[in-house]
Formats: sequence, structure tokens, C-alpha cells
Amino acid sequence: MYLRNSWYVAAWDSEVVAGELKPVTLLGENVVLYRKKDGTVAALEDACPHRKLPLSMGRIKGDDVECGYHGLTFDCTGTCTRVPGAEKIPHVARVRSYPISERYGLLWVWMGDAALADESKIFEVEHYGDPSWGVNRGESMVLDCNYLYMTDNLLDPSHVAWVHQSSFGNAATEEAPLETTVGTDGVTVWRWMIDVEPAPFYAPFLKFAGNCDRKQHYEVRYPSNAIIKAIFVPANTGGEDKPLHEDVFLMDSYNFMTPVDENHTKYYWFQMRNFAPDDAEISSRFAASVRGAFEEDRAVLNAVHKGMANKQTPNLDLKIDVGPLRFRRNLAKRIEAENQLAVAAE
Repeated sequence: MYLRNSWYVAAWDSEVVAGELKPVTLLGENVVLYRKKDGTVAALEDACPHRKLPLSMGRIKGDDVECGYHGLTFDCTGTCTRVPGAEKIPHVARVRSYPISERYGLLWVWMGDAALADESKIFEVEHYGDPSWGVNRGESMVLDCNYLYMTDNLLDPSHVAWVHQSSFGNAATEEAPLETTVGTDGVTVWRWMIDVEPAPFYAPFLKFAGNCDRKQHYEVRYPSNAIIKAIFVPANTGGEDKPLHEDVFLMDSYNFMTPVDENHTKYYWFQMRNFAPDDAEISSRFAASVRGAFEEDRAVLNAVHKGMANKQTPNLDLKIDVGPLRFRRNLAKRIEAENQLAVAAE
């Protein structure tokens, strides 16, 4: 069901504070996060091996976690360091420890074979930390749908014409044909729309008046991370392989979908823009508007999940579904190959 040898976002870094245990669920597995005395984060299986009480119901003791039931204590590697009243610590008294990395204000957990964890494989965010780029952070939300409906949505530029009519979409996004590019690490669906009216969300922030050329770039990488690029330039100056106009508007939206289980997805996001880097008001306006648009997505995708789970007749795939279907097919191949390797190693 999931590609496990990958990094998944478990929380914002601000959600894990000193002295507190943070329970999260990723890919159906319960994990507890906490900060050690030096400020670094640890991630452990959230279940004491004795009676499976969540360790998140216990307490932090130095750099270790003490179970709240009988006091079994575990260090950040998952090794049991204390069993009160026992002469010897049983060799099976341990919990799983997960590789974890802190980057871009997010906490990333490697859900597969710890020996394969490679921080260079964490999704790269271009311009992060660049003082000439502004950033607005989202919060996070839980969607009552399978994560693949989210990847479908983020490989579907056409839906903005109907779901986001007051923000990202307008009449220009209804009929323009889509291009699909399949890469080694994901799928991109994109299109240029020439000499069209700017969409409501973007219009107030453009440096030029009148119509625009607009590019929608929807890219999802395996297993479930996306970058959505919005490019606006004055009408008749844009197009593929052309240099960008000096008044170009750029907004890169980074989206990270973490499966909670097969019916729920935790969604994290932030946007970066090539203007007003220190304008807190613009960041606040962007964050509120984006949140509103994503709430529109949540309502639709929750309903889609229910509809597909209870369908009485087969669903219909359209030409606009090429990107999402190719992504699903290639991800399924990766999951199958990973599972086969796991079986062979047993």
C-alpha cells in the first residue's frame, strides 16, 4: 500500500517542544516524537513492548522515554535501559527507532529500512533561505481520504476552473490542453495559457496590468510530495523555453502528503514567492487565501473518497487523468518491487 523506503513529513518542527511527547501516525504506524537535551529530535515506536501502552502516555527522562505503566525506559535508539524490579533486561525489550531529520521547518521520518535512510533524498526546496524570496507557511490539515486522491488532485490543473473559481481558477483554465511529462522521480502536468485574464488570487500581486501569459506546473514526486509552480508574465511574452519577463510573478507551492492510514491523509504546505520577502501582511494574506482554497479541495476529496468507496457503477477516466494514472501506475510498480525485495530478504 505504501512506499516505505522514503521520507515522510511527521510534523512541523514547532510542534515538538522540549519536555513533551508528540504522538503521530504515519503509514498506519504509531510513532512518538520528542526532543533530546541537545534539541535534536528522536522518533520511536509508540508502544511499550510489555503491554503496548503508548510511550506517548509516559514521560521524558533525560534523553530517554519512560513508559507510564511500569516504568520501562528506552533511549533514542529504541534500546531498553531500565526494567524496574528485573535482574536482567530481556533482549526483546526494545522498540523501533526511526531515522528523523529536521529541514525546512518540518520533521521528516524515514519509514523503511533504517540502513537505507539518506538525507540527500529529502525533497529539495529551491530558494529556501534565499532572502529575496518571501515565504508563507500553512498549518496542516487532515483529510478523510486516501493519499492517492491527493496526488490525483495535485496532478490536475484543470480542477481549479471549477473547485477554485474565486481564487486560483477562472474561465481561462477550463479548456487549455494539458501536457504530461513522466520523469524518473515523478510526473508533471503543465500548460501555458496565452493572453488570458489573471485569476483572482494572483491579480492583486502582479507587477503589470492587463492580460497575462500563465503557466501551471503541477509536479508530484514519489511517494507523495508536490511542487505547484505558478508563473505569470505580461501577455504574449511567455511560453516554453522563453526567458522570463523581468516583471514575472513566481509562486512555488510545496505540498507534502503523509498517509495516516488508507482512509486519512495529513497535509502540510508552504508557499514561496519572488517578491515582498519581508512583508508579513502579504504572507498572512497568502496563507489565509491558500488555506481557504485547500479547504475547498478537502471538501471535494473527502466526498470523492466516499463516492469511490461506495460506487455502484464503474468510474470513468478522462484524458485529463493521464498524469494521475501514470503516477499511480509507476508508484505501484515501486511499491511492488520494494515488497518483493522485503520478501526475498526474509
